[in-house]
Amino acid sequence: MYRLTIELVAWVGVLIDERLSKTKPSAVKHLDEASTSIALNIAEGNGKRSVVDRARFLDIARGSALESAACLDVLAARKRLEPFELTPGKDMLIRIVSMLTKLIEKLLSSS
Repeated sequence: MYRLTIELVAWVGVLIDERLSKTKPSAVKHLDEASTSIALNIAEGNGKRSVVDRARFLDIARGSALESAACLDVLAARKRLEPFELTPGKDMLIRIVSMLTKLIEKLLSSS
């Protein structure tokens, strides 16, 4: 899951540098920050000893993944990106959200 998140961060970086470098909407900044937040919160959560704390950070990462998806939708709605350009990122985000959701449920059911 963490590796996939790093892959997403790299994809977002290329998208911003190559496709959105001249775009100023706040959605670009939020996309950059939210996608980075996914990785940072997974890492921080994995460092927690408490199951509840770990689940909390993973839940924050999940929220950041959903925010990243919303940013992509906003950029498409504003015609800054074509829908087909979103597919790789959306596919990664769907997988990340699914994995985080299952892991959070597993952690909380075992505590």
